[in-house]
Amino acid sequence: MKLTGLKVLDLSAFLPGPHMTMMMADHGADVVMVEPANGVGEPTRVIGWKTGDGVSVWFRNIARGKKSLKINLKDVEARALFLALAREADVIVEAFRPGVVARLGVDYDTVAAINPRIVYCSISGFGQEGAYVNKPGHDLTMEAMAGLVDLNRGLTDDKPASPAIPAADMAGSLMALSAILMALYRREQTGRGDFIDISMYDALLSWTANVQGPVFADDAHPVAKQMRPFGGAAMYRPYETADGKFLVLGGSEHHFAKNLLDALGRPDLFDLAKLEPGPGQDPLKRFFEETFASRTLDDWSAFLKGVDLCWAPVRTLKDAMDDPYTASRGMVLQDGDGNRHLGVPIRFRDEPGKPDLTLPAYGQHSSALARDAGLAEDVIEALLARGAI
Repeated sequence: MKLTGLKVLDLSAFLPGPHMTMMMADHGADVVMVEPANGVGEPTRVIGWKTGDGVSVWFRNIARGKKSLKINLKDVEARALFLALAREADVIVEAFRPGVVARLGVDYDTVAAINPRIVYCSISGFGQEGAYVNKPGHDLTMEAMAGLVDLNRGLTDDKPASPAIPAADMAGSLMALSAILMALYRREQTGRGDFIDISMYDALLSWTANVQGPVFADDAHPVAKQMRPFGGAAMYRPYETADGKFLVLGGSEHHFAKNLLDALGRPDLFDLAKLEPGPGQDPLKRFFEETFASRTLDDWSAFLKGVDLCWAPVRTLKDAMDDPYTASRGMVLQDGDGNRHLGVPIRFRDEPGKPDLTLPAYGQHSSALARDAGLAEDVIEALLARGAI
C-alpha cells in the first residue's frame, strides 16, 4: 500500500486528527493512538450511539487498524518512552491547545532535536499564533466565526442554523493530510521534516472560494438566500412535492433549465433562468414550487427520468447508506461481527487501501510498544503498576 512502512504517532482526539490518521492507516501506515492515561483515553470511545457490542460508532470510524498506547506524558519515564518512539517516527499529529505540547515536553523542537526527519502536524481551532490562539472551540465555533453558520440561514425563516456536517473538522483533516504528504515528499529531497500549523478556521475559510463574491467584489455582507449555492437560483434549491417529500434542482446551467422548462411546457420562462441569482428569479421559483407541489416524489422521479437534468430526491443519511450503489463503491464495509464501517474514499488502481477493521482496546499495545522502544521489563512493569502506561 502507498504508506506501508510509515510510522505515525497520533496525540489528537475526536475527529480532525483521528480521521486523518485513520485514512493513513487504511493505506498501510503504522498508526499509534497515543491516549491519555485518564481512564477513558480517546473521548469518542464513549460518545454517541453504540452498536450491540457496546462500541461507539464514532470510535469505530476513526480508530480502525491503529494501535493504542495509554500514556501519562507528565510522568518522566513515560514521556521518555514517547520520545523513544518519536525518535523512530515519521509523523506526529497533535491537537492540544497551543502551548500544551511544549509544557509536556513533546513539542516539535524537542522531537526535531532527536529526529530531524519528523513531520510534526499541530491541528487547532485558530492556529498556533494570533489573537484567537487561546480561544476554545470545536467545529461549530469555527463555522460561526468563519461565516458559515450565517450562510446557512433558512430560506423561509432567514435565521442562521447549525450546518449539517462538521465542515471545519473535515476541512482541517484533509488540509492536514495534504500538508503531511507534501512535507514527506519534500523530505525525500532534503532529508528534513517540518512543522505544520493547521488551523481549522483557516482551512474552512479556504473552502469558501465560490461564495466570496459579495465580500471581495462589493465589500458587502452576503445575503445567503440570494446566492446561487443557498437557494438564490431557481435551478439550485429544494422543492416540496405533493406527498411532503422533497427534491432538489442542483444544476443552474442554461441547458438544464431549458430541458426542464421544455419538458414542463413552459419554454417562455427560460429567460428568467438566465438572470443572476436573487429576486429576479422569484417568479421562476414560485412556478417550480407550485409545479412540484402538484405531484408526488415518485411521480416526479418517473417524469424526470427521461429529462437531461441535474436533480435528485432528498434522501436521509440512512437512505444513502442503504443504497446498493454506495456498497458497490466500497463505501460501506462490514466486519466479521456484522458491524458496518465507512469505506475508503481514496481509490488507487495499484496498491489500493486495505482497511483493517479491528479496533484497539484502550492501552492494548502499551507494553509491546515499550518493549519495541527498548525499555527493560522492570521499567515497563513499574510504569504499568503506577498507571503511567
